[in-house]
Amino acid sequence: MRTWQETVPTPSKFGNALIGAPEGSDMGCDLRLESVHDGILVSGDVTISLEGQCSRCLDPITDQMVVEVQELFLFDASSENPEEDDEADEMYEVQDDTIDLEPMLRDAAITKLPFQPVCREDCEGLCAQCGVRLEENPGHHHEVLDPRWSALEGLFGADDDTTREER
Repeated sequence: MRTWQETVPTPSKFGNALIGAPEGSDMGCDLRLESVHDGILVSGDVTISLEGQCSRCLDPITDQMVVEVQELFLFDASSENPEEDDEADEMYEVQDDTIDLEPMLRDAAITKLPFQPVCREDCEGLCAQCGVRLEENPGHHHEVLDPRWSALEGLFGADDDTTREER
């Protein structure tokens, strides 16, 4: 067993549309590498600094995420059985006595990222109609008229009471 503690730069496009790790930022790896019968078992924690924006109010977010990893890198991932080829494509492989940790880290970290990150749980966000920040305007609302009645909208004026009485 060998312990590997290293800070490595984050690769490009390490995140989703709203949150991720900036390219080149520090990613702290605290991993154990164990030789097993079929390959090398990699397990441990990876600490990643995140930047993004709130999905409700679009304010910037900075956070840190710790991801636990445990994956087996096989010495020979190719199989004789064609039915197992789909499974072999999903496995990690030792190639030329080295292992590439990036695909494993990417798979482990990106799936743990929030799809809709928020700056805080009670963030009210923005008005869908006009974009006003709802936190700053507590009573904000819009009168929503049913579009099916829009043809009758101009039939009577607001101050046209005499027209109604004549009809």
